[in-house]
Amino acid sequence: MATHHQGTQEEERALNAFIALMRAADSFAALLKVGLADQDLSGSQFGILETLLHLGPLCQKDLATKLLVSGGNITLVVDNLEKRGLVTRERQVEDRRLVTVSLTAAGKKLITSIFPKHLATIVAHFSILTPAEQDVLRRLCRTLGTQTRNTRRSHG
Repeated sequence: MATHHQGTQEEERALNAFIALMRAADSFAALLKVGLADQDLSGSQFGILETLLHLGPLCQKDLATKLLVSGGNITLVVDNLEKRGLVTRERQVEDRRLVTVSLTAAGKKLITSIFPKHLATIVAHFSILTPAEQDVLRRLCRTLGTQTRNTRRSHG
C-alpha cells in the first residue's frame, strides 16, 4: 500500500519506502512471534537468550544497547527470565552498579533447542531474495539505522 499523502516526490518516495520497510518488519515479527509463543517467550526475551548464547554473559546495560531497549525495559525482561530460571544475575564486586546476566543450564537448553527453527524460518523467508539482494538490504538497513541512531543521539 502506497502513501495517500500528496506531497513532493521526495516526501512520497520516503513515505512509500518507510511504509514498505515497516510492513516487512511487522510481517517478520508476527511470523517469528508464533514460534516464540509456543515457548511462552516474548521477542525481547528471545533476544536476550540468543544474545547470551552467542556472546556469553553481559551486563544489563550492554544487553539493552545491543537489543535497542531501555534500561527499565531490560530490567523487567531479565526479571521475568530470572523468575523462570533461564538466566541469573550477578552484581559485580569491583563496580556494584554493574549487573552481569548469564544463561542458566535451563536457559541454554531452551535457546539451543528453539534457535535452529527460528533461524530456519528466517533463512526460508529471505530465500526470496538473492544473496546479493540480501547483502544490499543489510547494507541499506545498517545505513538507515546508523543515521537514525546518530540523529536520536544528537537530539537527546
